[in-house]
Amino acid sequence: MPGQNLTRLEAIERAGVISTHEYLIDIDVTTGPTVFRSKTTVRFTAIPGASSFIDLVAPKVHEITLNGRALDPAEVFADSRIALSDLAASNELEVIADCAYMNTGEGLHRFVDPVDDEVYLYSQFEVPDSRRMFAVFEQPDLKATFQFTVTTPPGWQVVSNEPTPEPIPSIPRGADGEARLTYGFAPTPPISSYITALVAGPYVVTRSELTSSDGRVIPLGVFARASLAEHLDADYIFETTRAGFEFFEKHFDYPYPFTKYDQLFVPEYNMGAMENAGCVTFTESYVFRSKVSDALKERRVVTVLHELAHMWFGNLVTMKWWNDLWLNESFAEWASTLATAEITEWDQAWTTFAATEKAWAYRQDQLPSTHPIVATINDLDDVQVNFDGITYAKGGSVLKQLVAWVGLEHFMTGVASYFKKHAFTNTELPDLLAELEAASGRELGQWAETWLETAGVNTLRPEITLADDGTFARVVVVQTAAPDYPTIRPHRLAIGLYSFNGDDLVRTGRVEIDVDGERTDVPELVGMGRPDLLLLNDDDLTYAKIRLDDHSVEVALEHLAQITEPLARALVWGSLWDATRDGEMPASDYVRLVINNIASETSSTTLRTTLGQVVLAANNYVAPPRREQTVRAVGDGVWLMAQDAEAGSDAQFQFAKVFASLAQSPEQLDAVAALLDGTAELEGLEIDTDLRWDLLIALVAGGRCGESEIVAELAGDATASGAQHAAHARAAIPTAEAKDAAWASVVDVVGAPNAIIRATADGFTTAHDAALLAPFVPRFFDALVGIWETRSFHIASELLEGMFPGTTATAALRDATTAWLEGPGTSAPSALRRPIIEHLAGIERALAAQGRDTEQN
Repeated sequence: MPGQNLTRLEAIERAGVISTHEYLIDIDVTTGPTVFRSKTTVRFTAIPGASSFIDLVAPKVHEITLNGRALDPAEVFADSRIALSDLAASNELEVIADCAYMNTGEGLHRFVDPVDDEVYLYSQFEVPDSRRMFAVFEQPDLKATFQFTVTTPPGWQVVSNEPTPEPIPSIPRGADGEARLTYGFAPTPPISSYITALVAGPYVVTRSELTSSDGRVIPLGVFARASLAEHLDADYIFETTRAGFEFFEKHFDYPYPFTKYDQLFVPEYNMGAMENAGCVTFTESYVFRSKVSDALKERRVVTVLHELAHMWFGNLVTMKWWNDLWLNESFAEWASTLATAEITEWDQAWTTFAATEKAWAYRQDQLPSTHPIVATINDLDDVQVNFDGITYAKGGSVLKQLVAWVGLEHFMTGVASYFKKHAFTNTELPDLLAELEAASGRELGQWAETWLETAGVNTLRPEITLADDGTFARVVVVQTAAPDYPTIRPHRLAIGLYSFNGDDLVRTGRVEIDVDGERTDVPELVGMGRPDLLLLNDDDLTYAKIRLDDHSVEVALEHLAQITEPLARALVWGSLWDATRDGEMPASDYVRLVINNIASETSSTTLRTTLGQVVLAANNYVAPPRREQTVRAVGDGVWLMAQDAEAGSDAQFQFAKVFASLAQSPEQLDAVAALLDGTAELEGLEIDTDLRWDLLIALVAGGRCGESEIVAELAGDATASGAQHAAHARAAIPTAEAKDAAWASVVDVVGAPNAIIRATADGFTTAHDAALLAPFVPRFFDALVGIWETRSFHIASELLEGMFPGTTATAALRDATTAWLEGPGTSAPSALRRPIIEHLAGIERALAAQGRDTEQN
């Protein structure tokens, strides 16, 4: 039985029978707190006499009428599908149903603000969840126009893909007798169902406008909940948006393709944002009610521009099927980073890209679950798990490599032609390649096959031979590939030569070369004096792991902080982290590297990423006999950095937060307690609402505080964020009873909202004593199939990822994971097996790193 899945073959067959034209969708959200009324009229053509189906996820279907003929829901509605038979050449289908509000971040999500008891709604449809709000042919290549009519209580903002019309009073009144208003939106252009949207509630809005390159006035809106609105810097969002419009319209040579552009910050969101056409939704974590790192501020800008780029990549031109998801995400990732670096104050965005996005891609590409950028997507389950570091970050990295090869001007010319030729239609990879080939004069079929259609990451390392006078006699770039993914790729890359100028380590030379094959000589370097540090892939042009030669490693270990260029530093940090993960560098050496060099790092994202990596190394990669000592040493080192950092600086803030997360010893917990109660302070560090929670959670995890302190803190922050922090804190209480209660609240009991599940998982896996989680290992594996079968995809994913009971890698945890995969999990769906396989890969990598650290010491 199909359940809620859809195979690619089914989608192809359906598109061969049906062509969709228009949807008329009537949504009434005044029918109570659990369900809303959904009426869908869809007009479509079909092969006469053919049979097919339309998708709908709903607890109750009242009426189904096809071409004037009533169909019995009990007979034709099953497995989230309505069977349609004896179709005519032209068809009209009407479906009236009660659809369910969700608290999972899927479909139409309903949230009640604890501050004022106001109700807020928002839709989230990618990949297959518009069918939770209306009957729909749920696949991206069946585009149509969508015309929404929405009935709501008075006093609400009601937002969809088209401009909000003036409402009219609705008769009869709602179920509670209150007045209702009805909004009749204009039809959209032809778009895919997953980018339609509805957001409704008493949101606070700030409005503005801009003039598009074709002279149209584009209305702008920025929305947030009433209780958060004071913290939303709408003017900054508008400023970034205007700059993005100008940049993309110029470089894409195509005006903004929709009528207005609203950006809405919504509660309990599962991801960063969603590119609904003209109605973009964002996570509320981008509404900064407390101090955040500069890294997060920059991430917000990249996200704003990422979603704006989607208006062209993905919305104007859409992939035919989800195997070309990268045509959406990789391009938006690359384009938003380019725009951020060119038009905002975050001009080091490519450093951020190297530190975070490429690190994500390298990590994902070394998992057993890796896949080509153009992935094999057999069904919806496949695509759900492929919103990953390959589709986003590797794809964006490979596009950067392609641009370096064909040239930015030629690349943009091809992209502009692609938009003009395929506007409001669906495409596949060859459609884009044809335009890029025409613009650049380069044949791209082999490039696509090598880079887009194969998986795995290459490793590049220098092989150096010195002459008697110390100059280079020979330099060879050696390229290797993982045995399971043996593709050797062509690379356009730069080699940087860095030498000391006083205390600074500066670039004194650079050569740009083409690397192809397993060994590539670099004659340009022969006869040159050896620099203090030689850096492959300088300027980060290609996608590959890089290694330093032994001499450069020694220099980096002592002087990495003295490299003057932020991007070069990020690349060296990344190289040494990769070597640690691969068991080539002992984890203890990496810890020393970070403690000796991180204090002066100026890139906020590099700082944030590297601190996260050193915490992982100390907890999981260092040999077990030294783990406790190392974690304490890292905590002590970071605390000293917090004390020495500039007052009020981003670095001080980040060091203080990481110190709190590491605090375990009595002295460390004393320092955290003193910050929280105000008996000690770091000059310039404001202990604001969210930082107070961080400090309290640290004290709870350390056994210093408990339920009474959590209740008191929540009383002073009786907000949705406060409730999430409290759930995190309760789950972090270091007792068997607290861990059992946390487990029961999200695993044994169904119904917790997505945000509470995430927060509870964060606290559950916070355990300084790994023995606290040991009893949950068999419980986790016993629960897997039930979780998968009874929860929505996103909730199941949250539980499988967040509640995995392994804060530290052990042989026992490896064996239990292997036993499930080779036993009960053998017949489990591939989408369920995938996160467990990834957990196992992480454990095995950590154990190998522990072994390497043991050998070294």
